[in-house]
Amino acid sequence: MADHPIRFFTSAAAVRQLGEGLLARSLPRSEWTHEAHLAACAWLLLERPDIVAERDLPGIIRSYNAAVGGVNDDSQGYHETLTQLYIRGMRRFLADQGGGDLLEVVNALLASPMARRDWPLSFYSRELLFSVAARRGLVEPDLAAN
Repeated sequence: MADHPIRFFTSAAAVRQLGEGLLARSLPRSEWTHEAHLAACAWLLLERPDIVAERDLPGIIRSYNAAVGGVNDDSQGYHETLTQLYIRGMRRFLADQGGGDLLEVVNALLASPMARRDWPLSFYSRELLFSVAARRGLVEPDLAAN
C-alpha cells in the first residue's frame, strides 16, 4: 500500500474542534480524513468519558456520514469491524503512552504503525476485511489476534 505523508495536528484545539465537529455533524466532509478518524477517536477516549466509544461511535459516524451526504451501505460509509479494531488498538496505544497532552498523544499516534492505512491488514485478509459481513458487523480477525 502506498505511503501517505502524515498530516500532523498543530494544536490540541484543532483536535478538539475536529471532534466537536464530528459530534455536531458540522465537520466538512473534506476534513474527515484518515488522520481525522484517528484523532477523533483519541479525543473521545481521552476527553469524553460520557461517550462509550465501542457503543456510541458507530452511531456517531453513521449519522455524521448521512449528514454530509454520505451513504452507509454494503460498500461504503460506516464499517463496524474497522471501527472496533481501531478502538481496541487505540485503547492499547493510549495505555502504552501512559499520559501526555492531547496534541502529543495524537501526533505520536499518527507517527505510529497503527496509523498506517494498511495496519488492519496485519490482522485481516483483504477479502474478509472488505466483506459485507465485516462492514455490517464485527468479525474477528482471520490472520492474527488484535
